[in-house]
Amino acid sequence: GFRAGVVAADGSVVVAAGGPAPGTGTTHPSRHYRRVLHRKLADVGDDHENAAYVLDGLPECFDDAQLAVRLDALAADAGTRRHTSSTIANLRRLAEGSYRVAFDPATELSDRVLWPNAAMEQHGMEDARFVEITDASAPRYCATYTAYDGADTAVHLLTTDDFVTFEVSPVAGAAARGKGLALFPRRIGGRYAALSRSDRETNALAFSDDLRCWDEARTIQRPNASWEVLQLGNCGSPIETPEGWLVITHGVGPLRTYALGALLLDLDDPQQVIGATDGPLLEPPRHDGYVPNVVYSCGSIVVGGRLVLPYGIGDRTIAVATLDVRELVASMRRPAGRRHRGVAP
Repeated sequence: GFRAGVVAADGSVVVAAGGPAPGTGTTHPSRHYRRVLHRKLADVGDDHENAAYVLDGLPECFDDAQLAVRLDALAADAGTRRHTSSTIANLRRLAEGSYRVAFDPATELSDRVLWPNAAMEQHGMEDARFVEITDASAPRYCATYTAYDGADTAVHLLTTDDFVTFEVSPVAGAAARGKGLALFPRRIGGRYAALSRSDRETNALAFSDDLRCWDEARTIQRPNASWEVLQLGNCGSPIETPEGWLVITHGVGPLRTYALGALLLDLDDPQQVIGATDGPLLEPPRHDGYVPNVVYSCGSIVVGGRLVLPYGIGDRTIAVATLDVRELVASMRRPAGRRHRGVAP
């Protein structure tokens, strides 16, 4: 669901009420990506010869009709190939995850709701991390979200230029497993970049040529302090500042308590952590809520030099915190010999 809001000059935030008649839009078929399907089939241990037979006869980007022709050809060859029925079932299930949703442009933004359309997300579309891509190399707005089928999770990509029409497709690769993929707002060194938590414990950095295949993640932060000892993760896409990439993080400590912290990454080489908060920026208020001991965010923005950070409390309440970005960056602990870029230490 979506909400409009206003950030005033003093940093205060006003969020509009929800619309009176929320709707889910109209679903249409969309495109499929050969490289993604190859990797997804490999992840489930599907017969690689069957996968090659179907997919290698298709262009890199194709539609449902083109896929149906190749699946029919595989079915017709079942007498000489093993496991054809499982390959066909897996490909149909994966293809179902690519679709397009269109809303009436006359509807209010707060009346538009994205609702599960595929079996792999039938128990939820969770933790969408939206970012505006600033270098015109991709759709203007992109989000990664967690598709949950009741047993397993998968990362999907959601794109839009206008918040009226949305395209959904799975992403693949070892760095995109689990939860928590968060895109950078522009390419770095000619490639797309993202934060990853594919090992479920550390913050890592991944790169891709196409936004859809993320094959390797390199760890940039491991649990260290008591408040993050169980696992680390990001709270949305990095924000570019003159001093570096500002990353809001979450850490999980004793009693599964979630708290928020922050990192600063080098602008040119974000594998380099050049600053970090010594302790949590934000902690859960009390041991209550639908899911107690949790504060969590999926994205923030900078407006007028202030960080505007929406966050959830215990899966029950939403709040917004604001703080001065320069003060936050100046408060960070720096590696020995590393000084602030443009901010007095």
